[in-house]
Amino acid sequence: MNTSRSSELFAEAQKHLPGGVNSPVRAFKSVGREPLYIKSAKGAKICDVDDNEFVDYIGSWGPMILGHADERVIEAIRETALSGTSFGASNEKEIELAVLIKKFVPSIEIVRMVNSGTEATMSAMRLARGFTGRDKIVKFEGCYHGHGDSFLIKAGSGVATLGLPDSPGVTTSTAKDTLNARYNDIESVYRLIEQNKGEIAAVFIEPVGGNMGCVPSDEEFMRRLREVCTSENILLIFDEVMTGFRLAKGGAQELYGIAPDLTTFGKIIGGGLPVGAYGGRAEIMRMIAPSGAVYQAGTLSGNPLAMTAGYETLKIIDETPDFYETLEEKSRYLTDGILDAVNELNLNYTLNRIGSMFTLFFTDQQVVDFETAKTSDTKKFAAYFNRMLENGIYLPPSQFEACFVSIAHSRNDLDKTIKASREAIVNLLG
Repeated sequence: MNTSRSSELFAEAQKHLPGGVNSPVRAFKSVGREPLYIKSAKGAKICDVDDNEFVDYIGSWGPMILGHADERVIEAIRETALSGTSFGASNEKEIELAVLIKKFVPSIEIVRMVNSGTEATMSAMRLARGFTGRDKIVKFEGCYHGHGDSFLIKAGSGVATLGLPDSPGVTTSTAKDTLNARYNDIESVYRLIEQNKGEIAAVFIEPVGGNMGCVPSDEEFMRRLREVCTSENILLIFDEVMTGFRLAKGGAQELYGIAPDLTTFGKIIGGGLPVGAYGGRAEIMRMIAPSGAVYQAGTLSGNPLAMTAGYETLKIIDETPDFYETLEEKSRYLTDGILDAVNELNLNYTLNRIGSMFTLFFTDQQVVDFETAKTSDTKKFAAYFNRMLENGIYLPPSQFEACFVSIAHSRNDLDKTIKASREAIVNLLG
């Protein structure tokens, strides 16, 4: 595979950008190669600057549930842009998207638009502290809630991929207010609550972990987590930046039948444009300025382009009968095909999937938390990744990231992926 133009661009980029990239995992360091530079994408395919075409399972890290460059979404963006890209003032499209989010997610009574998932989680944390009058938060090892200081403690995702310690620049005083529990281990939560009685403002959790690879939470664990948060007057905050509108119309909370106090969103609600949001119970959200004293603002928050792209994406989902059933069928077909090869070759790899999110872990252990995810053989993953790339399949360049299936993936795309995966696994055995 010729990647000479990508190599030229990466060499130039390293003169101007930290590590040559604007987000760490894009550097491809953990898979031992230089990154590809993408010039175009359509449907389930992306094309790099050397004209190599790939079936894409990153989907811009989750937003492209319709596939890339959906014609209806692109046309809506184009029409909106003709009237202006940002006003720094209110516009009608903010209301339209908010109404649709509330329709999809019943736990949302009021929602505030922001510009990224990180901004959403940082804002939700400040709000939780303001509402409860408490300082400490609980998060789970391996869950990534963006790069806010309080969340960069055992954060999974790019931190784990690059083998970095807890990030320099995070102060001791910030770190001491962040308590880490073990994912899917309710007893670890109970201990932290008992040790910090009356001091915990919120528990943040990805209801399905996507930043230690795809790791679904256990239903009983989630039920008991909701119960203890309610009994201790702690806000339960679902980070659905990744799972929101992907696993179901109402996100992971619909699947688990649990209503959090606050929810953070990103990715799909921007239809591929930068966006985030947080929302929940009205009594909490009314503490946000200007209706309350907890300050949060943003120049580009609610800008018409992002609102239009998100609204159109959700509208297409809303108007498409059996959207999630079709997505489930595609995803099951793909992962069943990959597992067939694993089982036929008598390999003890682990594949986790929920809806259209999945990860093939190179470990013989069941992956239920960050510790078990870290038992994966990352060298084997790197070899698998590179073989898949050579065969035209574009996967996340990290063992600790989830893959995403879109509605645009065809049976041919899935069959090509299954065949490539079998070849890559056989190659590992050789």
